[in-house]
Amino acid sequence: MPRLTPPFSTGEACLISNGEAHQVVWFIDYADNAENASRRVRDVIVRSIEKFAGLGLVFAVRFFPKKGSESAELAARAAIAAHHQDRFPEMHEALFEAKPPYDVALLCRMAGKIGLDVKRFEADLWSDETTQRLQSDIASARASSAIPHTPMLFIDGVMFEGAWDDEAIIEAIERPLGVRLELASTAFFRWAASNGLVLIVSTIAALAAVNLGWDESYETLRQATAGLSAGSWSFSLSLEMWINEALMALFFLVVGIEIKRELVDGELSDPRNAAMPLIGALGGMLVPALIFYVATAGTAAVRGWGVPTATDIAFTLGILALLGDRVPTSLKVFVAALSILDDLGAIVVIALFYGQGFHADAFFVALTVFALMIVLNKGKIYARAPYAFLAVVLWYFLYQSGVHATLAGVLTAAAIPARSSANIEGVAMQARKIFQFEIDRECDKPSTLGVLHLKKLIDRLRDPGFHLQHRLQNWSSFLILPLYAFFNTGILLRGTDFQFGEPEVYGTILGLLVGKPLGICLFVVIAIKLRLGRLSSEIGWSQLAGASMLCGIGFTMSILIASAAFDGSQLQAVKLSVLVASLASAGLGTAIVLCCRGALSKQTG
Repeated sequence: MPRLTPPFSTGEACLISNGEAHQVVWFIDYADNAENASRRVRDVIVRSIEKFAGLGLVFAVRFFPKKGSESAELAARAAIAAHHQDRFPEMHEALFEAKPPYDVALLCRMAGKIGLDVKRFEADLWSDETTQRLQSDIASARASSAIPHTPMLFIDGVMFEGAWDDEAIIEAIERPLGVRLELASTAFFRWAASNGLVLIVSTIAALAAVNLGWDESYETLRQATAGLSAGSWSFSLSLEMWINEALMALFFLVVGIEIKRELVDGELSDPRNAAMPLIGALGGMLVPALIFYVATAGTAAVRGWGVPTATDIAFTLGILALLGDRVPTSLKVFVAALSILDDLGAIVVIALFYGQGFHADAFFVALTVFALMIVLNKGKIYARAPYAFLAVVLWYFLYQSGVHATLAGVLTAAAIPARSSANIEGVAMQARKIFQFEIDRECDKPSTLGVLHLKKLIDRLRDPGFHLQHRLQNWSSFLILPLYAFFNTGILLRGTDFQFGEPEVYGTILGLLVGKPLGICLFVVIAIKLRLGRLSSEIGWSQLAGASMLCGIGFTMSILIASAAFDGSQLQAVKLSVLVASLASAGLGTAIVLCCRGALSKQTG
């Protein structure tokens, strides 16, 4: 959640009362006359002043004039100059009373009317102190929000993202329980490492439940069945299978939409940008698979060669985010693109090699359903409901066919139609017309048709996949994946026959811990030598090695493949191997990146 950055404002108007003080900071542009936005916000704040009584409020103003607007900059300088003579509140009101554009002569007349020393005022307009103050406020606005604009309101250091409404602002200041919960949850969801943290907690909870005496209850819960029936037809699965086969299909839907966006209009849309992550991802899958194959050759465990090929994107990117400035942005982009391509590769591996038998009739029906979705796509049917219904049918018949049913999520993502974003200016003009009509109606509440029309405009701003991903993203990250981790990492450590000498065990550990970083780095070096691609000059070799080691965190995807390849005690041993290798990869990768000094890589070619 955007937070306010120092320094504090030049001008302050304070309402002091009993109780703890709340700080309200308002970024303003006095010349913002296109929609009278600052004036409208000012009216809301003025109307709310009486309601602030008893809250203890420090109200401060900062300045963010429109770039290139001489009138806006002059007004901000006038407010700062008036503050030098302790007349900021008076100048603040005078600037609102006068209509832009502002010029020096007008501002000097205003200064005289409010009792300022006009000569000193005119000198202060262009003083170094005023310039420094203005530049500081502009820098603060740009650092405090990804989309700096006026008016912006920060309450107790947190950007107010609600409606410019008296009641909404009062609630944001009073912070009732609902508002506090919303702020806390939003801040947590936006924290880059939150996904990984929730997965860690879920894993620890599963291990604790199984190893502290609740293993029977845990297993009973996992195997509890639930299903549907209608007449002679019935369909039921264990709770574990519902999570692994059905809920994980939603996870793959979100992943599929992200992959599609990157391929169509993202980092992977440009072949020059996609080349190096693609090559790195290929090496990061082939070398671990080869290591596992060599380790298990001649045994039944060779079937699990796909286990060490996967990277857990949530953990990997979460750790990189926690490392902050130690990791250059270009390296984060490279790892993100590599992880997305790795996910795509893992999906293909699961779909092709880890199904449970094959039933051609059900598979033919699934293909027919998918073909129907493509017809809807070509017909430019943008409503999401038909695709959601068909996705359920597709999932059912893929499951019955023996193909891993999570493939339904990826196929649905591919079928959802993409379209270019709407023209922002056109949509904004439409929205203004609708709002103006609602205002002219002079009713207390907006009309239902007006609200629905605005909803359609907002929906049109982005493609259907974006809206679907936005709806599912938090459910996927903070419910589906944690449930998956909890029901798949409950490994009984007491009396386990886990042995490092077993081929599937050391094959998994070596594949993730050694094969992943070795494969990525080796293929990147070969690509550079052959002039197939280049790394950013920001990325040092040691940083690349550390990030590649972090890609050895297999976890979610590796456990999913392991569950499809093994069962019984062998499955438990491989799951534990994945956890050990992922933990070691996380620790070693973090240590390597922290030891980096950011030296630029010296690339051949």
